[in-house]
Amino acid sequence: MRKLLLSAALAGLVAGPAMAAAEWEYEGPHGADRWGQLSRDFELCERGIMQSPIDLGGANAMGEMALDIDWRAGPLTMLNNGHTVQANFAPGSSITSGGKLFNLLQVHFHTPSEHTVDGEHYPLTAHFVHASDAGELAVVGVMFEEGAANPELQKLVDAAPAQEREAMTVEGASFDPAALLPEDMGIYRYMGSLTTPPCSEGVNWHVVAQPVSASSDQIAAMESIMGMNARPVQLLNGRLLVAPE
Repeated sequence: MRKLLLSAALAGLVAGPAMAAAEWEYEGPHGADRWGQLSRDFELCERGIMQSPIDLGGANAMGEMALDIDWRAGPLTMLNNGHTVQANFAPGSSITSGGKLFNLLQVHFHTPSEHTVDGEHYPLTAHFVHASDAGELAVVGVMFEEGAANPELQKLVDAAPAQEREAMTVEGASFDPAALLPEDMGIYRYMGSLTTPPCSEGVNWHVVAQPVSASSDQIAAMESIMGMNARPVQLLNGRLLVAPE
């Protein structure tokens, strides 16, 4: 059953602008506190015990978790699915975690960050979504703090559709996802879920501890397009959460 849920979630992640089984938002009558009541397909959002995001300050173990990242530059393809802006990737980029290979599919953004550290949000976060050949999902989260402008992020800011729109390739533009990574790749590691309906569990989460910089203008530009699109933190429920040493 979990594999079927992940496969359905993966189809939605690839589809981009396709809507889920029921209308949902982050606030209001269809907001995050009611997702589990909107559709039987969304029940895990309310009943799941391995949900994301979480507060990373609650780590109960420390260790250096091996994460081999092999991301490559390629064409810039952008969409707006009504909940976030997203860049899709051509085949060829991947991560290896726990001895498994996960292929990079897309990166999307949240303002503010969904994961917190000791209760504090970062103003912007990127979630790089990967899938194994078996349909297992792995996400690499990168936080942004206000500081110097980020040249690679600016490519996404410039190309991000202001309104809902299907994926379109930006002519002559190339995007290098590795340019959005910090020098220190210490990660928080835990098992969680998608942070949007259907909130499927069994997702391998890797959140990079060191943030990268983005200018106030870049952060404001992303927020003006997406609005507040962060799910509230969920209970850890006794899961193993490993912090970098």
